[in-house]
Amino acid sequence: MLNGEPYFEDDEAVMEAYHQAMKEEEADDVSDYGGSNSENDDDFQPSSSTRRKAGSKVRKPSLSKRKPTPDISRLKVSSSVGGSPPPDDDVSIHSLDIDVTGDMEPLSALQTLRARERSIREHIAQIEREIVELEKKCGVDKAGSSDAGQSKPVIDMNEFKAPEWSVPIRANVMNFEWERLARACQFDVILMDPPWQLASQAPTRGVAIAYQQLPDVCIESLPIQILQKSGFIFIWVINNKYTKAFRLMRQWGYTYVDDIAWVKQTVNRRMAKGHGYYLQHAKETCLVGKKGADPPNLQRSVASDVIFSERRGQSQKPEEMYEIIEQLVPGGNYLEIFGRKNNLRDYWVTIGNEL
Repeated sequence: MLNGEPYFEDDEAVMEAYHQAMKEEEADDVSDYGGSNSENDDDFQPSSSTRRKAGSKVRKPSLSKRKPTPDISRLKVSSSVGGSPPPDDDVSIHSLDIDVTGDMEPLSALQTLRARERSIREHIAQIEREIVELEKKCGVDKAGSSDAGQSKPVIDMNEFKAPEWSVPIRANVMNFEWERLARACQFDVILMDPPWQLASQAPTRGVAIAYQQLPDVCIESLPIQILQKSGFIFIWVINNKYTKAFRLMRQWGYTYVDDIAWVKQTVNRRMAKGHGYYLQHAKETCLVGKKGADPPNLQRSVASDVIFSERRGQSQKPEEMYEIIEQLVPGGNYLEIFGRKNNLRDYWVTIGNEL
């Protein structure tokens, strides 16, 4: 025994004394306030130095009514995600509880809060940078979504290789140099899959849109008419944009001549039904327009106007569409607008901001 300090002979006696002190504390609370406090009141730990002889009276441990105000100058932010936690003597961001309404002067309080804000912002910025680096290493797309019931493999952009004879052009179609392209080449066929703006934020059940939509006025402003003197245009259309698509055809100088229906199928060759406002949707439609004279290499009646093909990723159209176009106008100049990586094809010029 050191300096007359009381002690217990074993740990069981210590815990017994501690629980006895807790019972006495709760009894005092009941007598003072008429009831016990919540479980959150048990926020202290028994001190290892509080040791007394067995059978002697135990002092009640004191409860801390208020945490001391931390010193902002001691704040240290860890710069590594998933690393080891800071030492016990460091103050974490979440534990800061600065009282700016107490004895601090307003100017001092403001400076303290600004210092705290800068520290938090630096911490958030560091985390965001590390997230970007991890996304690059994992090949994760920010959109990160796919059709319900389908699992799309993650494409490593570092390993992606475009078809040898394809011409991908990554650009924003709204400020692309269309006049320069028109001077360089006139196309026999233009294929478009516009990102139509839907009627509402949640038009259908269970559908997540993983691409940016464009208002009709933006699609109208595209100078499609300068890209073709004669030839065909194929426009994928959604149900509430039929009227708009017909108007665009007339505006760009085309006459509607036909349409192609894509009946979607599952991997088991069954009809793949999706959500619709009134009916379940199991098909998509592509309108066909024409202007000027027929291309000299036009081949008529070479394909059907119905495609039965498996549904793949969101907004990914069937390969059969490209085959129909190439059979209709073999050896032609082909252009696709609003294309994606999975649309790249030999002998096609593909323009889009997701290439």
